[in-house]
Amino acid sequence: MNRLLASAFLVVAAATLTSACSVTRPTPVRQMYLLEPPTAATVTPTNPKSARIGAVTVSAAFQDRVFVVREADLRFETDFYRQWVVGPGAMIGEATARSLSQSGVFARVISPGAPPEADFTIDAFVGEFYADNRDPKAPAAVLAITYYVTRADRGLSPVWSKSYAKRAAMPAGSGEGYAAAQSRLLGEILGELARDLAVAPALR
Repeated sequence: MNRLLASAFLVVAAATLTSACSVTRPTPVRQMYLLEPPTAATVTPTNPKSARIGAVTVSAAFQDRVFVVREADLRFETDFYRQWVVGPGAMIGEATARSLSQSGVFARVISPGAPPEADFTIDAFVGEFYADNRDPKAPAAVLAITYYVTRADRGLSPVWSKSYAKRAAMPAGSGEGYAAAQSRLLGEILGELARDLAVAPALR
């Protein structure tokens, strides 16, 4: 009987200890972020034609919502508790449409998902989208995008394309700092894109 009571006491004590640990150590909450590039500056001249934002394809390593951190040349890790509200492709597609509309580079800019009824279609490939932590003393956000423009009257072969690659310093271990750095990089790329499209002879 004494052994049974002792065993029961140990079970109750273990359960109490486990419960206490769960109270003192709350489950981590996922932090959600959104890319928010700054408002685009107006560019000239305005192309009188229309452009539609088509497919934004993201490299398989970076296409999920979770943050991706590069810890070594060949080692990447994901941060389960820090992630984007939606996938990078959707955010970059919407931001591209919004930025080109604000810049006035085209008379009309159509957001992703709309029917392909435009003079131009702008597709993109995101090749890099991660936090570079290979040097813990100098972490950085990295973003690389290639844009392709096709004309409705010229078939499926691009008439214009250009690659953009940027990196920016960010606070170590800060999800908010990483999201802000990526937003800034995207804004810089979109600003350059608008200026390049405004003077591209192939789009006239």
